[in-house]
Amino acid sequence: MYGRGCQGISRIIRLSRFIGNNNVSRLQNSANFFSTSTKENSSSEETKELKFSIKCKDDKRLPFDKYLEHVKNTLAIKEGEELKAPESALKTIGEEYDTLINEVSELKNKYLRSVAETENVRKRGVRLVDDAKVFAIQGFCKDLLEVADILNLAINAVSKEEIENDKKLKDLYDGIVMTKTVLLKTFNKHGLVPVNPEGEKFDPNLHEAVFQVPKEQATVPSEHIAHVAKIGYSLHGRPIRPAQVGVVKSD
Repeated sequence: MYGRGCQGISRIIRLSRFIGNNNVSRLQNSANFFSTSTKENSSSEETKELKFSIKCKDDKRLPFDKYLEHVKNTLAIKEGEELKAPESALKTIGEEYDTLINEVSELKNKYLRSVAETENVRKRGVRLVDDAKVFAIQGFCKDLLEVADILNLAINAVSKEEIENDKKLKDLYDGIVMTKTVLLKTFNKHGLVPVNPEGEKFDPNLHEAVFQVPKEQATVPSEHIAHVAKIGYSLHGRPIRPAQVGVVKSD
């Protein structure tokens, strides 16, 4: 009896140990499962929260190759492994691409406007310099016109008969004519030319009406210039003295 009782007790002990070991193993497997699942979920959540900024610490944009290297380092991709960019990285690239396109368009427009404005300023500056060179002598030219007027009066004051009958007067007359000729050549050399508008239509912007001529005494139509009392002058196409004229009366 005593022997059978000992054998029964021994079996019970072995069975309890077997059951205990199985439970421990199951508990360990269960713990490992939950631990692995937690790690996987944690890893997944970390991947979702990863930031793939295209800018470095000094706020400068990374080149594309540097950006790929940054993504690999963030995802712990080893050398030689294929990189499969996550959606967040692709989204960052897309957003940055749109931003860069807009910035390039804006900068291009600003550049073109700046170039056009600079060109306009340059042209305006060149024109002002040219005008300053051309018209710097305008005041001096106006003063010289009085000399030309006096020479004209002196030439017109002597009749042809008086010149033919007086040799000294003829020599003086010829000298005045030569002086006037040289003066007019000098005027023309510097763009100062006489304007004789006789027979042209009267223009108050170019001519100065000093008297009117009756229509029956005129050989030109109404509102046209019948007589020029004093010729005008223009400097490089710009009138600097209007011609003094007589205008035919209108109907």
